[in-house]
Amino acid sequence: MKEYQTITEVSGPLVFVETDEPVGYDEIVEIETGDGEIRRGQVLESTSDHVAIQVFESTQGIDRECSVRFLGETMKMPVTEDLLGRVLDGTGQPIDDGPDIVPDERQDIVGKAINPVSREYPREFIQTGISAIDGMNTLVRGQKLPLFSGSGLPHNELALQIARQAEVPEEEEEDEESEFAVVFAAMGITAEEANEFMDDFERTGALERSVVFMNLADDPAVERTITPRLALTTAEYLAFEKGYHVLTIMTNMTNYCEALREIGAAREEVPGRRGYPGYMYTDLAGLYERAGRIEGVEGSITQIPILTMPSDDDTHPIPDLTGYITEGQIYVNRDLNSQGVRPPINVLPSLSRLMDEGIGEGLTREDHGDVSDQLFAAYAEGEDLRDLVNIVGREALSERDNKYLDFADRFESEFVDQGYDTDRTIDETLDIAWDLLSMLPKEELNRIDEDFIAANYVEEATETSPEATAD
Repeated sequence: MKEYQTITEVSGPLVFVETDEPVGYDEIVEIETGDGEIRRGQVLESTSDHVAIQVFESTQGIDRECSVRFLGETMKMPVTEDLLGRVLDGTGQPIDDGPDIVPDERQDIVGKAINPVSREYPREFIQTGISAIDGMNTLVRGQKLPLFSGSGLPHNELALQIARQAEVPEEEEEDEESEFAVVFAAMGITAEEANEFMDDFERTGALERSVVFMNLADDPAVERTITPRLALTTAEYLAFEKGYHVLTIMTNMTNYCEALREIGAAREEVPGRRGYPGYMYTDLAGLYERAGRIEGVEGSITQIPILTMPSDDDTHPIPDLTGYITEGQIYVNRDLNSQGVRPPINVLPSLSRLMDEGIGEGLTREDHGDVSDQLFAAYAEGEDLRDLVNIVGREALSERDNKYLDFADRFESEFVDQGYDTDRTIDETLDIAWDLLSMLPKEELNRIDEDFIAANYVEEATETSPEATAD
């Protein structure tokens, strides 16, 4: 192992070193400072006579007198089933005062691309306990379904609720429930947010089936770029080697992309749209495409990336590129949040492209698809009528239109608004939906099969009660 003392420049998180032989891309580096402190880094750029190293810790104190050693291997994550219940920092080191981790093996954090031929199509239903997701934007095993939020909105509370409540319902042919695990990767969060996450995980017992990675806002930006890769490597091990159904929650992808931009500026790269690197699409795809199912393998990886849209703009490069790669999106809405709706999910612009594959008879309930379509149609009409009311007033509307307005109000207050501690089964969600749809005349339910209407439509009490008949 050669040791160099040929540092030529330090720029932000980057250290430039002259070398006399080629060095491998992504190779791990140790930098020893004058006082004996060892800092780790990774080769970001390599030519025949010099390399650029991104340092995981601070570059403060690194100068021309420091020694640089190239370890001859890329960064690896020590993986074991014993990681469940542990809390790690953004570089994979334990921070929970627990015992040392004895790994079964060490895996490259870049991961191996899944052969498209061996991919299984995502199908089975994952129950999050949240009606706006389960009922209308269903999550299925192997899917990547991001949350589009905004600054100051309660996406962290929603992420914790999903982490607590998500489960794979027991399949009929199995005697016992499938093993389910959560890998939670937090990037660029504040110390206050980190404490809230940990308090919730410990209070609810969700930590027992989770692996938590914490990268704080005051940690180096370079560390932020490896945290999701460490988390996904752990998820791949649990899913494809241990047979777990793994839900990977990554928050906040906006902080991750800001780190890419910061490093790109330090490298003096030609910027792309809004200053972000031109390769950001490829970089994000390298993370998101690590979700899925493999033919013949029991486990699966499902991803929920969470991002905050700058200025609530979904045409911003981060949500825009994410939307191209993933299979839908869930919108967290500022207006609903200001009205006290918890969680404030706006179902109209939300979408799950794989929903049809994960619902129906044998998966959720046979009436699920029809009910979801009718809810979308009725709520959309109610939203349109709200705009009309602002112009002509409610008194100018017909009785039919007023029913749709009432439906929209009750839909938000009873179906979407459930709080962060309520865990609804899919049957409870669909029963609430039928109660709401029964506000409308049967002839308005033109997206639902007549047999389902006959079996589930709730007649109004005023029409069926003895008092109403006597009157």
